[in-house]
Amino acid sequence: MPNGSYPMIDAHIHVDSYHPADAQRIMAECQSYGIEKVISVSMNLSSCLANRDWLQRYPGRVNVAYGFHPEQKLPAEAEIQQLFDWIDQHQTEMVAIGEVGLPYYTQLEASRNEQAFNQEPYIHLLERFIMTASRYDKPIILHAVYEDAEIACELLEKHNVTKAHFHWFKGSKATTLRMSRSGYYISVTPDVVYEVEIQQLILQYPLEQIMIETDGPWPFEGPFTGQLTHPAMMKESCQAIARLKGLSVEETASILYQNTKRFYKI
Repeated sequence: MPNGSYPMIDAHIHVDSYHPADAQRIMAECQSYGIEKVISVSMNLSSCLANRDWLQRYPGRVNVAYGFHPEQKLPAEAEIQQLFDWIDQHQTEMVAIGEVGLPYYTQLEASRNEQAFNQEPYIHLLERFIMTASRYDKPIILHAVYEDAEIACELLEKHNVTKAHFHWFKGSKATTLRMSRSGYYISVTPDVVYEVEIQQLILQYPLEQIMIETDGPWPFEGPFTGQLTHPAMMKESCQAIARLKGLSVEETASILYQNTKRFYKI
């Protein structure tokens, strides 16, 4: 690989959420850092359309997932149906349904502000996405942390969906064990370099079910403070995971890479 690097895949990034010039620069630079592919996830229908453009611009290097990010207000039913209809028409292009899930942080903010919040419509929508993933035999990329992960697990089990990727997961030891035993995958961001909670998760979870991601353009702290989030940051993620697992960086990176290729069939 160039620059003495090893092949990596960014298992979760929002290419369409970057400024277009930044996204173009990142994609142009990926190869020199050993970034073979990225999985660009979608926020809503307009995001799906934008990601489809990136897919067409970088075939073989940008892989896409179509879905609706839960940390936003739900649109009217007609708009939701439009999204599902669009996914039906373009499902052969996507490697997964995503990003979908439950609005943990929105609900937490409402609770702090003593505001009422009804999670049921979000649960219903997530179930529709899980059923869609099942129908097309696609993996599903989940935004579901802490107690919301338990709800997601129940829905996955209800519909016999086993190809689930909990991105940037955080949760209890019991939930973590339930997920690993079910064969679900997790991915961690560059905060594994400096966040104890994520480091503890790595120690608990089987390496064969872990992937790495950036969730860019989400910014990071620690050694990445003030930097534009770039898939190249995953090299330090590999190094941190290797230290925690007691393996060489090369072996760790190879396992993470093969995990992602196997999970997404790319």
